[in-house]
Amino acid sequence: MEPKPSLAERIKTFLFGTALNPFDRNVYHRLSLVAFFAWVGLGADGLSSSCYGPEEAFLALNGHIYLSIFVGLCSVLTIFMISASYSQLIELFPSGGGGYLVASKLLNPTLGMISGCALIIDYILTITISIASGADALFSFLPMEWYHLKLEFAFLGIILLMILNSRGVKESVVPLVPIFLIFVITHVFFILYGIFAHINNLPDIVISTANDIQTAHSELGTWGMIFLILRAYSLGAGTFTGIEAVSNGLPILREPRVTTGKRTMTYMAVSLSFTVMGLIIAYLLYGVQPVAGKTLNAVLFEKIANQWSGNSGAILVLITLVSEAAILFIAAQAGFIDGPRVLANMSLDRWFPSRFTMLSDRFVSQNGVLIMGIAGLVLMLFTGGSVKYLVVLYSINVFITFVLSQLGMVKYWWKSRANGTSWRKKFFINGLGLVLCSFILVSVIVLKFHEGAWLTLLLTGTLITASFLIKKHYYHTVQLLRRLETLVLSTFSADFVPNVKPGENSSIDLKAKTAVILVNGFNGLGLHTLFNVIRLFGGIYKNFVFVQVGIIDSGNFKGAKEVERLQTKVKADIDQYVNFMKRNGFYAEGYHVVGNDVVEEVSELAPKILQRFPQTIFFGGQLVFPHDSFFTRLLHNYTVFAMQRKFYHQGITMVVLPIRV
Repeated sequence: MEPKPSLAERIKTFLFGTALNPFDRNVYHRLSLVAFFAWVGLGADGLSSSCYGPEEAFLALNGHIYLSIFVGLCSVLTIFMISASYSQLIELFPSGGGGYLVASKLLNPTLGMISGCALIIDYILTITISIASGADALFSFLPMEWYHLKLEFAFLGIILLMILNSRGVKESVVPLVPIFLIFVITHVFFILYGIFAHINNLPDIVISTANDIQTAHSELGTWGMIFLILRAYSLGAGTFTGIEAVSNGLPILREPRVTTGKRTMTYMAVSLSFTVMGLIIAYLLYGVQPVAGKTLNAVLFEKIANQWSGNSGAILVLITLVSEAAILFIAAQAGFIDGPRVLANMSLDRWFPSRFTMLSDRFVSQNGVLIMGIAGLVLMLFTGGSVKYLVVLYSINVFITFVLSQLGMVKYWWKSRANGTSWRKKFFINGLGLVLCSFILVSVIVLKFHEGAWLTLLLTGTLITASFLIKKHYYHTVQLLRRLETLVLSTFSADFVPNVKPGENSSIDLKAKTAVILVNGFNGLGLHTLFNVIRLFGGIYKNFVFVQVGIIDSGNFKGAKEVERLQTKVKADIDQYVNFMKRNGFYAEGYHVVGNDVVEEVSELAPKILQRFPQTIFFGGQLVFPHDSFFTRLLHNYTVFAMQRKFYHQGITMVVLPIRV
């Protein structure tokens, strides 16, 4: 009879869902996203930027509002150019990784790390600004006396998304589809209605634009007018954020991933371009002006609805603004989906603590989701949820990644020019993307630096410095562990226990003392733990049992074949230990499992081992560094101590042996 789950386990299941089976070949299919769901989960970040990007550009024109037509056209061109260049990136890197992988592979690992750090800060800002903008949109139509609750509401939104994303990517996206569709339908309706209801006024916009050009030219001169347009174009650069999300999220897309990814990019580019240009034209047709406590979109929708009789207009505006607030919350999904994935990829390369590669039993990087959510909460508290201030911090880092990605692709196509003529078109697309993104990056840094953009650069620089220190520590640790690895070679050239003849104690005695040794691969650490048991306890133990858990992490969670390959490797490691001990005259056997939590998997195996070998003591090795500190404890999992605590609660004896390096 299965034991009844504890209260904590029931709460965990309720919040995060039941565990999934990694050997179920259908689980990967069920967890992946088709293009439409990817458009919702990843594309919402880009589409939601239409809630603040066009507004920022429109207001930056300082009254010369008709010049926004040129800003809108430049924005549409940029959207399609960045989308086209990232579609090429998806073809070249179908396994995902986005800007981090591209810069690492095509430029160098250090530039890849800089790109990754920039992305992580950008995704934290994505979470914060999306939730804050959603709260602004929601409170635009609520009574003003409720406005003081906006920050608390934003906090609640981040916490809710943390819980949803801990359940899984698809589980966090599917419930949001109706909200996403309401946003798309209502905005398309308002834009098309607003334009066609005043289609006769479109010639007036052309005339007004020509007059505004003359006025701006006379006031500012040719270069002054061009600078004003480019300044507005740069300050509205938040419009382009989120386009990169698909390339980072490729591993969660349905096969064939390249086709799904490119289709998702098309959905994003078309929907975002239509919304941005449509809103700008509608602003001009309805003479939209800023109103305190309201977004420009809210002002526009109310102006359109005021022409209708009855309450239907007010109800539709309410639905539209609620959907706008909701899609901004959905946009935070990109930060929770792609942020942990970038963290995991960088952790696999040892730029960040290895714990970020770990997956929960729902195959979610819960550590990544948790750290992104906490960082979002801290930033929300620091800025007071001010969208105006967050916009200043936003859109810088994503263009650092854009520039490095485009530079890497330009370098790749230039090196590939001898392979055929098709490189020219691809080189041009990435080259133009590099020029546009470089211009926006430099412009945004210069224009926003003294307004607070320095803080974004400071945060990114701090994260880059931390990454260098972490990488240095892991490199130093590898050098130390190599001393242990030399033992692997020496053990095969000498008798392990000189007083024991091969085969002397190799027969099984279930009642004899048994040492169960927890290992993680056939390596110096495992062998040192084994030798210490023999050295400290002599010939007390007649049986040796080796246990290893193959961990499913972000690096190998790519399908059932990868899990089977992991299982084969773990079995081979255990067989090496068993054969080694049998050659040296001891009885030995091994147990191996594949899972995502070492502690849980071993604690389930332990009773079975104890039932077979009643006189059992468990042993585990723990590295001891020359200088132990909070930093080293952060970078290493110390799983053996968690295992020891778990065993104590089960009444099982476990000894932790120090392995000095």
